[in-house]
Amino acid sequence: MAYFLDLFTPETWEGFRKHGGVVSGFRERQLATATRIKPGDIFLCYLVHLSRWCGALEVVSPTFTDSSPIFSDPDPFVVRFHVKPLVVLDPEQAVPIFDEGIWDHLEETKSIKKGVRGWGLRYRASLRQMSKADSDFLLRVLGKQAKEQKVYTLTERDQRRLARKGKVQTLTGVVEVEVPDAEDEMDEGLPLQQDTSASSPEAVEPEARQSLHVQAQIAEIGAKMGFRIWVPAADRTKVLGIVHPEQKASFLDALPLNYDENTLDTIRQIDVIWLKGRSMARAFEVEHTTAIYSGILRMADLLALQPNMQIRLHIVAPVERREKVLREIKRPVFSLLDHGPLYEKCTFLSYDAVHDIAQQQFLSHMSDTILDEYEEYAEEG
Repeated sequence: MAYFLDLFTPETWEGFRKHGGVVSGFRERQLATATRIKPGDIFLCYLVHLSRWCGALEVVSPTFTDSSPIFSDPDPFVVRFHVKPLVVLDPEQAVPIFDEGIWDHLEETKSIKKGVRGWGLRYRASLRQMSKADSDFLLRVLGKQAKEQKVYTLTERDQRRLARKGKVQTLTGVVEVEVPDAEDEMDEGLPLQQDTSASSPEAVEPEARQSLHVQAQIAEIGAKMGFRIWVPAADRTKVLGIVHPEQKASFLDALPLNYDENTLDTIRQIDVIWLKGRSMARAFEVEHTTAIYSGILRMADLLALQPNMQIRLHIVAPVERREKVLREIKRPVFSLLDHGPLYEKCTFLSYDAVHDIAQQQFLSHMSDTILDEYEEYAEEG
């Protein structure tokens, strides 16, 4: 028997329960991992946004593919399992991970100080295998809670976050929207430590240098994988000064694309683009300042100009910006685009994720699908 993390938003948890609580679903990109899960394994269910443990499910079937709406319409969680509910809790009864009886006993959190930036990275994607010690502990806690039904009152912030979410009917189906507020600078339910010197030139310059190095890392990863690389003319000299000389031949001085001038002007400003032949494969916007709108707007502009474009889009930012990026992507202006919501096409990559990928050996023999293991979608986080 093995134990795996199963992430739900409050909305997908509600959909799961409304449909009988007998099917759990994951994204198509997780199929390879899903095939390793066997009947008898256990899913431990975690509510993102509320940071609570909400249930345990026993897997009772091999994986199968089904797109009938359960979690949303259209439903991206098509890689599915039949499950038997062992514990299913209402959000108000789900056990907060910050509870001292949980945080201080889990192997993966007890050595971390509450409030440290980035603690939630381990809860960014479903189907991560969990340790037996933590899993056995959580099963005992959840089983006890199922009997006692203790209420953990939602905080005002929890209630605001849930109230900001909504669904809008469009011509292509129902999409989720969310209007962030001033508290969205918080990371997974806890306030970030504020840097009071952030507005000084001495503080801004290191941030700018860091983003430039991340931009160069992304370019170098793509070059090693065999892509041709585009970076804006204004950044090209600085980026080329950082990447390994062997990769410089992969950089383009002009885009080999046949689009109208408005589209090309938008594309030319994107921080990094990976190209195969005359097609764009992936585009990256690197953000490091508090205002992260520019990169998201550029991605939305690109899709508005070319709604049928098949390209993977990524916003890359420090882990402390994670929560903000994922919420901004779900703003109504980005969710109600004619071609479908931006959050279905644009994902978040942390600086740490880029660094981890860059450290992989034999990148020249790898597919760019390795990014799928690190990217985060807004409806999952």
